[in-house]
Amino acid sequence: MGDRIRRLTQQFGHGFLTSFAMRIVSLVPSATEMLFALGLGPDLIAVTHECDYPPAARELPKITRDVLPAGLNTAQIDAAVKELTLAGESIYELDVEMLRDLRPDLIVTQALCAVCAVSYDDVRAIAEELDPRPRVVSLDPHTVGEVLGDARTLAQATGRKDAAVELVRQASARIDRVRVAVRGARRPRVAALEWLDPPFVAGHWTPQLIEYAGGEDVLGFAGEHSEERSWPEVEAAQPDVVIVMPCGFDASFAHREAEMHRDRLAAIGAGEVVAVDAAAYFSRPGPRIVDGLELLAHVLHPDRVPDAPGDALTVEL
Repeated sequence: MGDRIRRLTQQFGHGFLTSFAMRIVSLVPSATEMLFALGLGPDLIAVTHECDYPPAARELPKITRDVLPAGLNTAQIDAAVKELTLAGESIYELDVEMLRDLRPDLIVTQALCAVCAVSYDDVRAIAEELDPRPRVVSLDPHTVGEVLGDARTLAQATGRKDAAVELVRQASARIDRVRVAVRGARRPRVAALEWLDPPFVAGHWTPQLIEYAGGEDVLGFAGEHSEERSWPEVEAAQPDVVIVMPCGFDASFAHREAEMHRDRLAAIGAGEVVAVDAAAYFSRPGPRIVDGLELLAHVLHPDRVPDAPGDALTVEL
C-alpha cells in the first residue's frame, strides 16, 4: 500500500492523500497530538504507551513500552536515564513484530532527545527492512517556530496543507494576543526547573514561552538543550518566580516534588513558586505549548491574562 500511495502522489500530487487513508504510526506523544490536530486521528494505527492526549489516543494500540522499572524516585530516574544515555539506549522499547504486522505507510518519530523516544537510527534501520518500506519523518523542534513548523512537515507528508495552515494561523493569533496583553508590563525574573533532583533548567522553546508571557528567563537559553545546574547557581540567578515543571509529569506530581524539595526552593528566595503540568503544556512540543504560554502569562501577569488553561499549583514555602 505504501508504494501505491507514493506512485499516486507522484502522479496526482499530495492533495490526493486527503481522500486516501494512510496507515500512520506515531512514536512521539507530541506527534500524536499534532496528527490529531490535523484531523489525522482516524489514520493512526498505533502510538506510544505515553500517548494520552487527546483521549481518543488512549484507545489506540500501544507499540512501545517503558524499560525503566516502576516506582523509581526522581533521583533514581535521573541516574537510570544517564546510564542509558551513556550506553546509547532509550527508555522506550519498540515492538518490532507489531510494527511489521501493522504495515504502516508513515512512521513519525524524533531525534531531539536521545532517551525520550525510540532511537531515530533504530527506527530508520527497522523501516528499511519492512515490506513495504514506510516513510519515516523525524520531528526535532528547538523553538516555538519550529514546533509550529512541524505541522507543515506533517502536512506535506499526509496532504493536510489546509489543516496545517489553519492550525498555525490559530496558534499564531493566540500567541500574538498574549504578547499584546503583557506588553509594557514589568518583567519578573523566572527560573523554569524541569527536574529537581538534580536541578535541570528548561531549554528549547520554554525560554521563548517565558519571554512571550512577559517574563525574563534567568537560567535557560532559547533553542538550547535543557541543562543540569547546581542549587547555588539557581539561587544566584535571583528569580522572582520559580516554575516547577518536571519533564513528562503532571501538576500534581510537580507539586509533590516541590514540597519534597521545599527547603531548597525556599533558599532561592523567590516570591512565588508554582507547579505546572509539564506533560501537557511544556515538555511535549505539540499544539498545547500555546496553552502553556497562556498559563505562564496568567502566572506572571494575572491582571492582564485573567484566564488560562490548566492549573498552576502554588507551593507554600
